[in-house]
Amino acid sequence: MNMKITFIFSCSGILAALLLAPPARAQESVDDLKGAVAALQSEVARLTAEGASAARLAEIERRIDLLAAELEKSRTGGATETEAPVKGEPGFGRAASKVYRRVGGVSLGGYGEAMYQNFAKRAQDGAAAEQRDQLDLVRVVLYTGYKFGDKMLFNAEVEYEHASTGEGDEERGEVSVEFGYLDFKPWQQVGIRAGMVLLPLGLINELHEPPIFLGARRPEVEQAIIPTTWHEVGAGFFGETGPLQWRSYVVAGLHSTGFTGEGLKEGRQQGSQSLAEDLAFTGRLDYVGVPGLLLGGSLYTGNAGQGATLDDQTIKGHVTLFDVHGQYEHRGLWLRALYAQTSVGDAALINAQNGLAGDESVGSRQNGFYAEAGYDVMNAHPKGQWAVIPFVRYERLNTQARVPAGFEQNPALERKVLTAGVSVKPVTNVVLKADYQSQSNQARTGVSQFNLAVGFLF
Repeated sequence: MNMKITFIFSCSGILAALLLAPPARAQESVDDLKGAVAALQSEVARLTAEGASAARLAEIERRIDLLAAELEKSRTGGATETEAPVKGEPGFGRAASKVYRRVGGVSLGGYGEAMYQNFAKRAQDGAAAEQRDQLDLVRVVLYTGYKFGDKMLFNAEVEYEHASTGEGDEERGEVSVEFGYLDFKPWQQVGIRAGMVLLPLGLINELHEPPIFLGARRPEVEQAIIPTTWHEVGAGFFGETGPLQWRSYVVAGLHSTGFTGEGLKEGRQQGSQSLAEDLAFTGRLDYVGVPGLLLGGSLYTGNAGQGATLDDQTIKGHVTLFDVHGQYEHRGLWLRALYAQTSVGDAALINAQNGLAGDESVGSRQNGFYAEAGYDVMNAHPKGQWAVIPFVRYERLNTQARVPAGFEQNPALERKVLTAGVSVKPVTNVVLKADYQSQSNQARTGVSQFNLAVGFLF
C-alpha cells in the first residue's frame, strides 16, 4: 500500500515540476506527464485484476483525470477545451459530461444535426401521400458548465431548433433550456441535483446526441410513448452503489390540457412557469456490472390535472409510465431493446376538458417496444477511427392501446416501423447516417421515408 501511495505522489510531483518548468523544458515535462498518466492507467488495470475496491480505483481514476486536464492546459496554454470524454457521466452523453472532467472553471461543448427526409409519393393503401420532402437544421445545441470545486458544479444545455425561432406568423422553431442544474456531491457515491433536469426515462431521453444512437431519427417509441426530450424543474438524488446506477427526482407534473390521441408529448410543461399543483416522482435503476452491458428500468408517476375541475369534478389524470430496457455493446456489436407502457386516469374527463370525441380520445393505456441490432464492420479491420455500422430496428406502438368507454380507437395510431440503414463515423464524434423507414398502420395510411442526416458533438 505504501508503495502505491508513493507512486501516486510521485505523479503529483511530476505535475508540480511541469507547472514550474521553464519554457525550454516544457516539452520534456509534458512527455514526463504523459508517462505518468500511462503509468497510472497501468496501475488501474493491475488493481482491477487483483480485485481492488471500487473506491480505491475511483480515486486513482480521478487523479488520472486531473493529470490529463493539466496536461491539456500545459499543451495549449489553457486556451482550449479538452475533447469530449470517451465515456459520459451516468445519465449524460459525452459532450454533456465535459464539466465533470474539469479541474475547475468553465466548460464548453455542444452537438447538432441536420436531416433530409424524402417521403414516398403514395401511402400503404395507394392513395397520394401529402407529406413533402424536407431539409432541416434540426437543432444546434450548446453545453456550458462551471465547476466550483470538487463537490459542486453547474451544467446547462441550450437548444436552438429548426434554424429559427419564428418565421412570419408561424412558429418554426424555438430556443429552450433542456437542462440547467446544480450538482452538489458531499458524499462519494451520492449527490444532490436541483434545477431543470432531464427525466431519467428510457434510452434516448437523457442520451440524445446524434453520434450516440443509430438511425437518422430517434426511435418512434421514444418519441410517442416516452415523449422525448422530456425535461422539467425539480430536485432529487443520484448515485452509484456497486454495479448499480440510479437517479430519482421530484418534478412538476404533466398538464392534461396537452394530452391528445397521439400521446402525452404536448402535456410537458418544460419548466416554463410550470404549474405545480400536481408534482410527480421519476426515477431509474440500471445494472452496469458487466462491461458493455446495461439493464434497467425507469418510472414516472403523478397526477396531471394541475387543479382543474370539470362539472364540479376534479381532474386528477394520474399518469404512470414505466419502461424496461437493455443495451449491450461489445467488439463492434450493438444491441438495444426497450418496452414502455403508460396508463392515464380520468381519460374520459380529459377528453371532455380538451374537446376530444370519437376516435380522437386520449389513450387510457399506451404501449410500445423496439429492438435494434447493429455491427461495426470496421471492427475486424480497423482503419483509423472509422466506424461503419449497418443496423436494423423494429418497432410497434399504439398510443390508443385502450380508450375509455364510449370512445373509439383510431387504427392509424396502431403502428409498425421497420428501419434499416447505416451509420458512418469518420471520427468518434461525427456521424453520417442513411436509412429507410417502412411505416405501416392498421388504417393503411402509413407513408414510408428515406432519411439522410449528419450529426456531431464536441
